[in-house]
Amino acid sequence: MAPYIFMEKNSIHIIDLNKTEIKLNEAAAAMKQIAKSGRKILFVATKKQAKDIVAEKVKEIGMPYVTERWPGGMLTNFPTIRKAVKKMSAIDKMATDGTFETLSKRERLQIARQRAKLEKNLGSIADLTRLPAAMFIVDVHKEYIAVREANRLNIPVFAMVDTNSDPRNIDFPIPSNDDASKSISLIIDFVTEAVAEGLSERKMEKEKEASETKAKSQKARESSRGKAEPGEAKGQANVAEEKVKTEKPRIGKKAQKVEIKPDTRSAKGGESGEANAEAKAEVKEDKTEEPKAEKVEEPKAEKVEEPKAEEPKAEKVEEPKAEEPKAEAKAEVAEEKTEEKAPE
Repeated sequence: MAPYIFMEKNSIHIIDLNKTEIKLNEAAAAMKQIAKSGRKILFVATKKQAKDIVAEKVKEIGMPYVTERWPGGMLTNFPTIRKAVKKMSAIDKMATDGTFETLSKRERLQIARQRAKLEKNLGSIADLTRLPAAMFIVDVHKEYIAVREANRLNIPVFAMVDTNSDPRNIDFPIPSNDDASKSISLIIDFVTEAVAEGLSERKMEKEKEASETKAKSQKARESSRGKAEPGEAKGQANVAEEKVKTEKPRIGKKAQKVEIKPDTRSAKGGESGEANAEAKAEVKEDKTEEPKAEKVEEPKAEKVEEPKAEEPKAEKVEEPKAEEPKAEAKAEVAEEKTEEKAPE
């Protein structure tokens, strides 16, 4: 800490406040950028002088903090810490679901004590779903385990460094008195204000992005409508033309049908009879034109069937062969009769 000490008086080292101001501004700017990016900063202060101050100030920002005992392996063994936090949330669900009523009084007391212990140690980390982007530590000498874990995981460390500690393992050291509550509150106020500014800027950027996206979507819709209007007009014109083309033959057929109906009723009139005759002639012409295709198709089927009709001719030739034995039988019968009559 020699570079940050102004002088020594009565075996008491006095910190150079000019260097403190420079380092504090650097740390505040870096923490502002981290908060602006939407990442979390973990505040660690287990000292009696710093507990309440850190808890009050950091709650307003919504960042995680540790003011009780630092649980060993909180960063290096983060999944087990998350299990403990999930257990705490499971106990809360049991209270809301009504499962507590089914338990005995002794079991309820045990679960309630367990819940209180978890809340005390890990209640402020309930929202920390992943490793923090940075850490702010009060009294590096006391929280050396947290510093080691952060260095092992390459997490940047912001810390209040007193004259009795080593700033070489700290990324953003702030030389200051970490024993006095006034100095702690002063520095934490400055740092939390910077984090709050970063969060507010993040909100403003999100609102601007949302408004810009809305404006772009509206412009795109308007441009698409403007481009679609002439195309739609052409499409409507084409559809109208197609309708006219398709409707023309339908109108002619309807006119023919309408003309035929009054002709049947007024067949006795002179002019109307002539009109009826013309209409009938037109209808007959249409009818005669239709069966022509049928007549052409019928003879083809007959020509194919003609060779099959030749088979019965062979049967006619065989019939006289069957009659010959009958004639011979008749001749024999006639001879027998003549023989019988002869002796008489």
